[in-house]
This record gives sequence, structure tokens and C-alpha cells, in this order.
Amino acid sequence: MTHATDGLPARAVGLQLDRIADELADRFHGVFGRETVELFVRETYDLLAEHATVTVHLPARFARERLLDLGRAEGLTQVTVPQVLFLCVHNVGRSQMAAALLDHHAFGRVAVRSAGSQPKGEIPEIITAALRELHVPLEAAYPKPLTDEVLRASDVVVTMGCGDACAIYPGKRYLDWDIPDPAGEPLYRVRQIRDEIDRHVRGLLDELSNQP
Repeated sequence: MTHATDGLPARAVGLQLDRIADELADRFHGVFGRETVELFVRETYDLLAEHATVTVHLPARFARERLLDLGRAEGLTQVTVPQVLFLCVHNVGRSQMAAALLDHHAFGRVAVRSAGSQPKGEIPEIITAALRELHVPLEAAYPKPLTDEVLRASDVVVTMGCGDACAIYPGKRYLDWDIPDPAGEPLYRVRQIRDEIDRHVRGLLDELSNQP
């Protein structure tokens, strides 16, 4: 582990990751042992560092999501709602908008995740601004790599422009939404793409809500 986090030296980064592991070990006490939690924290840090600038809070957030998904996939935690995973290439546009919109409309009735087959960079301000117009927050979102446990934990996987880059996991329901990439588009086009995604999201939510 040689990456820098928030400009901290490697030793300080290690102490921060130890603190995160301690907190998550308490959070997942009785589900995962301390060694498993520490492994996920450090692996998560390295995964994020491969694709983007890492700040201290991101490994904590992503490691927590990954552990939740692992517990769900392995039947170690109670599952009360379906989980939907949105995938695109960079996880800075379509998949982020879809995840934010579904989370906004679902009011906790669906667990939502997003990831990218080749995540990189940051979410453009124009994407955040377009969602802000609908009072949907996206400021805390960040690009995340696709991991095995999130695929295993998801009931529905929605791909958008991944092509062959998005992995296929047997036994999952896959949907492919043919939606244009908003990258480099002006605000009026981003709004149109946002609204198209929103229509798809609302339709999917209605379908999931009507399932027994």
C-alpha cells in the first residue's frame, strides 16, 4: 500500500485504515471477524486508489457497502428489500444518475448500488446540477469499481453502455438500458438523458413494488 490519502504519509494512512477497520469490526460484530474486516478495508483502499484520488472517508464508506453486500450474498444478514445494481463504464454519469434517482423514489424499499467496469475521474458538476434541479443529491457520490460481492448481492443488474466489459453473473436478472452517454453534453441534453433515466427508474420501481 503506497498510495497517498489526503496528502498523508503512508504511516498515517495505515493508522487511519486501522481506525476504520476497528469501527467496522464493531459494526459487523457477530457477522465478520476482525481479520476479514481489515482485509476488506485495505483492499478497498487499494481498489479506489487505482481509479481515483482517495480521501480518508471513501474507504470507510465503500468497505462498509462491500461488507453489507458480502453478508447479504452469503446469507449472513437479513434481507428485507430487493437490491438493484446500476453499471456503466466510468460510473460518473448514467449509473450514478440512475442510482440516485431510484434511491430518491424508493424511500428505502430498494437497496441501490452503482459501479463502473472502468471507473475513473470525478462526477462532473453538470451531472450533479441536473439532479439538483429535481432535489436529488449527488454531492457525496464517487466512482466505484465493480466487485464480486455487489454482483452476488444484487437481484437486478442494469447495464448502460458497458458492452462486453460488464461481467455476467449466472442467476441474476439483467436489464440493458440503451441510454446515451451524457459525457461532454450540454445541460439541456443532460436533462433529457436524466429524464429518460428517470422514466426507466420509475418503471423498474413500479415493477419491483408489485412483486410478491
